Order: sequence, then structure tokens, then C-alpha cells
Amino acid sequence: MDGESFDERSGRNGEIDQVPGRSGPAQDLSGPLGWLQRTNHSPALIGLVRRVRRALPGDPDFGDPLSAAGEGGPRAAARVADRFLDRDAASREMSLGALQVWQALTERVSGTPANPEVTLVFTDLVGFSSWSLRAGDDATLRLLRRVAQVVEPPLLEAGGHIVKRMGDGMMAVFSDPVVALRAVITALEAVNSVEVEGYTPRMRVGMHTGRPQRIGSDWLGVDVNVTARVMERATKGGLMLSNTTLDLIPADELSAQGLTVKRQRWQVFSPRPDGVPDDLVIYRVRLPRQTLVDEPDDQGVPGG
Repeated sequence: MDGESFDERSGRNGEIDQVPGRSGPAQDLSGPLGWLQRTNHSPALIGLVRRVRRALPGDPDFGDPLSAAGEGGPRAAARVADRFLDRDAASREMSLGALQVWQALTERVSGTPANPEVTLVFTDLVGFSSWSLRAGDDATLRLLRRVAQVVEPPLLEAGGHIVKRMGDGMMAVFSDPVVALRAVITALEAVNSVEVEGYTPRMRVGMHTGRPQRIGSDWLGVDVNVTARVMERATKGGLMLSNTTLDLIPADELSAQGLTVKRQRWQVFSPRPDGVPDDLVIYRVRLPRQTLVDEPDDQGVPGG
């Protein structure tokens, strides 16, 4: 071989071929298979397929960890594809493109729009961290289980979907704000029956209606952040509504349940929290038999 070294793994002089997106050496294929391998990893072809995906129905980024989370055939297939298919390969993009269309058609057949208007509900327990530090893990676990046993059933029975549980709180989604309000009031009243080692928790709830982005099994976006900020205004427990939710609840519904609402003012000279739109207005809902501790009304400037 004229003194040249020959590496049997590569088929070339002293070279080891690498497949893009994979770690470690790979066999250098010749002939038609080699051409297919090189074409599959061509940046130009990969870019073309990605541009085509953006013209297809559905999420052009379908297949990433966020979009592939949760239940459903397309999502499960996307998780398998993401694990086993070559990274930075046209074959991977074409496979995910097919799954993207499958997921889009599944949503269309089910009648679920990509970003429907929903009412978001955030809950947590006031002062939970301080109490759990004193009570210990066993008591904390008993409390959380008991709270879940009384809070989750009314939400689920009303057609709500619990998106995720976050320690002492949760995030739920409803298609109807009136139904959501009724379920939340039932849950708030049920929490008053919970007692662990002489401690009865106080729950706070925030409700906001908008069009968050649904990605896989989660909901993301500005409206999700706004809901969390609405909940945070109930510093001593109770229920807070955003103006977008209150506008969708008929006055006779409030009267029938004996509910009253009062606008909450932003504190004078205090900046608004991050992530709060300028036109957001928050209202406190008072139940007819209010057993939760009412916080003092915030003093602020009109229009806050």
C-alpha cells in the first residue's frame, strides 16, 4: 500500500469517520448507502425539511421535551423518536414532521383548538412552609394528603383538569369560568374541615381567564404567570379573581351564591409585581359565611 497505514474501521488512511449527532466512531459506508448517509446529515437538506415543517399543520417544534410530554399516541411516539433517531438528521425531522401532523389532526378531530380560552386556577396554603418546618415530615405529608382528598374531587367532578401539583398547591384548568368558580368555592369550604395536630390550613386561590399556550401536558405563557400573581394577592387566604374572569361571571350567579366582590388596590408608591399587565384588575371574593381571615384592604390609587 506504498507505506501508507490503512484503518479497517474507516476504510481510509488513518481516518475515523463520525456520524453527525452521534458520539464515537461509525462505519464509513460506500456506494448508495454512503450517499444516503451523507445526504441524511446534509445541513442544507435538514434546513429544508425544517422549513417545510413550519408550513405543516401543528407545532413545528413538536418532538422536544415540552411538546412530547403527557399522554397520547403522537407524544409517546415522539418521545421514542427523540431517543432513538439521529440528531441533526433529515430522517429525524421528517419523522417528527409526520408526528406533528398526526398530533394536529388528533386535536382537530377532538375539537380542541390550539389555544382555547380557559380559566386557570392556582392554589396554595398560606404559611405552609413555616408550619411544616415545626410539624415535621410525617405531619406535613398527612396534611397534604388530607387537603388533596377534599380539594381535588370538587375540581375534577366539575370537569376541571389538574395540570400539575406543586407541593402545597396545584394548577388546574377549566373551560367555563362559572363552573370553575363554583368548584373553587366548594374546595375552599372543604379545606376548613381539615385538621392535623390541631392545625387547620388556610388556602388561597387565584383565578384568571385567558389563552395560554398548551405545550404537551403543560400550559405556559403570560396568562399562567398572571394567574400566579392574582393568587399571591390573597396573602391571608381566600379567593381572588382577575377582571377577565369576573367579566365572564353573570351578576345573578354571584347573587345566587351570596358572593360579594371588592376591588383590590395596589399599594401607594409600590411598584407592580413583575409579569402583571397594566390593565390587570384584581377582585377579592367574599363568601357568605366567610370563615377565612380577611386581609385588610390595600390602600392605593384609583385605577390600580
